[in-house]
Amino acid sequence: MTFTDWLRGRSDEQLRALVSARPELITPVPAHLEGLAARASSPSAIGRVLDRLDRFSLSVVEALAVLDEPVPADRLKSALNLPRSPKQTIERLRGLALVFGTDKALRLAPGVRGVLEDPAGLGPPVADVFRHHPPEQLTEMADEIAPGTTGTGKDRLAEALAQPGKLIEEVSPEARTALNQLTWGPPTGRVPNARREVTTATARSPIEELLARGLLAATGEQTVTLPREVALHLRDGRVHHDAQPNPPKLEGTPRQQPLADRTAAGQAFELVRAVEELCERWSVEPPGVLRTGGLGVRDLKRTAGLLDQPEWVAALAVEIAHSAGLIGAEGEWLPTSAYDVWRVKPTDERWVRLAEAWLRMDRVPGLMGERDEKDRPLNALHPDLRRSSAPGIRRATLEILPPGLAPSLESVQQRLAWEQPRRRALLRDQLIEFTLREAEQVGVTGMGVLSTHGRELLDGDVTSLAALLPEPVDHVLLQADLTAVAPGPLTSDLNRWLALTADVESKGGATVYRFSESSVRRALDAGHGADELLSMLARHSATPVPQPLSYLITDVARRHGRIRVGTAGAYIRCDDPALLDQITADRRATPLRLRRLAPTVIASRTSRAVLVDSLRAMGYAPVAESIDGDVIITQLDSRRTEAQPAPRTVHTAVLDPDVVVAAVRAMRAGDARRAPAEAPAGQVPRGPATATITALQDAIRAGVRVWIGYLDSQGNATSRILEPARMEGGYLTAYDETRAAVHRFALHRITGVADLS
Repeated sequence: MTFTDWLRGRSDEQLRALVSARPELITPVPAHLEGLAARASSPSAIGRVLDRLDRFSLSVVEALAVLDEPVPADRLKSALNLPRSPKQTIERLRGLALVFGTDKALRLAPGVRGVLEDPAGLGPPVADVFRHHPPEQLTEMADEIAPGTTGTGKDRLAEALAQPGKLIEEVSPEARTALNQLTWGPPTGRVPNARREVTTATARSPIEELLARGLLAATGEQTVTLPREVALHLRDGRVHHDAQPNPPKLEGTPRQQPLADRTAAGQAFELVRAVEELCERWSVEPPGVLRTGGLGVRDLKRTAGLLDQPEWVAALAVEIAHSAGLIGAEGEWLPTSAYDVWRVKPTDERWVRLAEAWLRMDRVPGLMGERDEKDRPLNALHPDLRRSSAPGIRRATLEILPPGLAPSLESVQQRLAWEQPRRRALLRDQLIEFTLREAEQVGVTGMGVLSTHGRELLDGDVTSLAALLPEPVDHVLLQADLTAVAPGPLTSDLNRWLALTADVESKGGATVYRFSESSVRRALDAGHGADELLSMLARHSATPVPQPLSYLITDVARRHGRIRVGTAGAYIRCDDPALLDQITADRRATPLRLRRLAPTVIASRTSRAVLVDSLRAMGYAPVAESIDGDVIITQLDSRRTEAQPAPRTVHTAVLDPDVVVAAVRAMRAGDARRAPAEAPAGQVPRGPATATITALQDAIRAGVRVWIGYLDSQGNATSRILEPARMEGGYLTAYDETRAAVHRFALHRITGVADLS
């Protein structure tokens, strides 16, 4: 029975399970089951499904690859040294179309052996390992180790090495030690000079003893390989040293789940606040984009100081905000218009957006600081921080975390090494470490334990987080020492306004803000008036506005804007000539090279920005004005870049069940009728729209073919034979037998439906 015949014998339910587990097999849908068999046997498809196997399942595949087919299940049990036959694993491999046949005659799917490299640490069989040796040399070797046998040198050598026990007994203890080193793999070793032309009489070293007897084969000038038959003999017929059917147990520290949930919720809230603060500050002072596309080291240090976090935590927040589409590059790193939509949503929804971006992004912030192929450092947001395997390992790491246990890093790495043995070990272990560290900062885990809302995130529906988040407050406590104490997390609008008007002095259970002349002037520069500031404070303060704070705001506002700075080189304009006299008499103004043009106007050769900053350093409170004399609002808190395409994320391929059903029907139909079907003779079906919809719904439920009339894009009436799969959004998805492909049909273009009988 061929692999294609075996696939044809599978039930529709089994085929649906196959394509659901291996969605790449129906992208696009093969025309028939023979096409499905060919695609399932391709190296790329086999490599993908092998990457999903755990260590024990892979051990079973490797055992089948090295044993002579067909392999009975009992022979597989003894080769793996198991107490019972691995029936459950065999059935799973059948479901993935890696193994086919009955339990008495198991076979690997075509192409699997070609993808496996040194299965189970075993080298090639004798016939392959001696393939490039000259025939006369093989004959000479066979005459020496198998005298009296007949046939070609290669055949005689293969027959002798099928039972190599006697040859192994003849070698020295040193040679036997060399064999033992290669027994369990890797099967290849390096030697100074691997001579092919050597006999037992001319052998001068343990390696040459083995080469002369065929127990090793020279496969290069400095390379020797242990033939598969010899290795299996040394292993006493076992393919694997220890085929462990169960995953290693996770070890760690038990913790109370409610406490872990509250801790994780606190971290989730901090992440949302950090991203909001980052975007607000970058709205005003956006960092530049490096030529490599990343974020500069100094800018990252400044951002870390702003967020009061270590640099790697700040880099994580930046990367997540970028992957969530909240910041983008336009010469500078700026918030996108999507940030304004995100900012007004509830905190739990904002966290879900960030956490999903982290879970799915193929970027690895933990690699920041390492060097690329040209020995250049990898900065935050650098394009080379991408690793395609990152999302899969990130999800796999979180999915194995049990409730109420904070497992150790080594324990998780050992578990993932069992579940993903074909992944590159060094990168996998590194990504696991990054995942556990970042999950704590993101709020997916708390105290090392996967939170309830973290598990809901993996399942795609977060419902428990909102109840754990602190309730935002809309008031502060104003104090006479020009500080304001926020007794909890502030509402988004109050937080933005207070960050503009005051400076953060300390963070903790309560955030302390300090008002100063420069912070009040910053609010005035943004277009707020003194009355507006005092009114806002009175509205959001649980205590009366202290007199010192009121005096500070009134005094700064009284002096604010009395001096106007415009563009000449630059000029100073003021309605009070005495104040201009004071400026020109000030020795600190000498570098500005001022010149009095009129009683109320002074010109300067410096730029407007330099002139404004210099006057403020001298204790004045100027404002900038445009060429038309209008005050320029210098607070750029609304700078945005256009919403950009979302950075690349990797989504787990999950097929729609209706698509799976339609695909299997299509392949069955194509297999039964390899030539395209022809529509019955006669008039194109026509009928009322309601009757058409009802007939199509009945055909979907019954799984039968129908004959339809259809108007093409030019309005021409055609007829099709379809196997309907589903209807939604005004379209019918069905397998078109007249075209041998799955298509979508606009319902308003279907003129009618008729039964094929």
